[in-house]
Amino acid sequence: MNTDELEYALSRAERRVLEIQTKLHRWAREDPHRRFSDLFNLVADPAFLLVAWVVRVRGNKGARTAGVDGETAYYVETVRGVENFLDRLRDSIKDRSFCPLPVRERLIPKPGGKQRRLGIATVTDRVVQASLKLVLEPVLEADFLPCSYGFRPNHRAHDAVAEARHFTSRSYAMSWLQETRSVASAPGTSRSRYSSKLLAPKAATMSS
Repeated sequence: MNTDELEYALSRAERRVLEIQTKLHRWAREDPHRRFSDLFNLVADPAFLLVAWVVRVRGNKGARTAGVDGETAYYVETVRGVENFLDRLRDSIKDRSFCPLPVRERLIPKPGGKQRRLGIATVTDRVVQASLKLVLEPVLEADFLPCSYGFRPNHRAHDAVAEARHFTSRSYAMSWLQETRSVASAPGTSRSRYSSKLLAPKAATMSS
């Protein structure tokens, strides 16, 4: 597959993925109790795998980093061939023979002399993870409130801070915060009463 063919295939794949994501999100919002029973097939859909490969894996800054199998995105392109790689991956997902490999551990330096452990998945596993994210994200996004900022597309921690500053800059907002703190710290008040209010995304079932 040459560059022009890949760009054309990617354009068609992105349109298909966006159309399906839009439908999934709409269905999830219209019926919060809806059970999605055919999501597994979408993970192995050629369009989802291609978008996952090009946009989420090859285009990622970690594309040059290999997992435990030693393969990078460049290796897939030059040795295995992208079309052959994705076809074989799709077959392994559909026949349930796909099995993720262990992650390669790497220690990343942190300020103060400490180190953070980083797990590097194989390129193959990254493609499957990215495809799964493309499928599940529009369904789970329907459950979140506009004020939820953690690990969501187009939502940053900076946005949450900005919104908090916006509301706390008003005098009436400060009185609400003080009242909330007073109630939460009152004797006999259970923290679980408030933690139970936290929004949990619905679990989407997947079957072939």
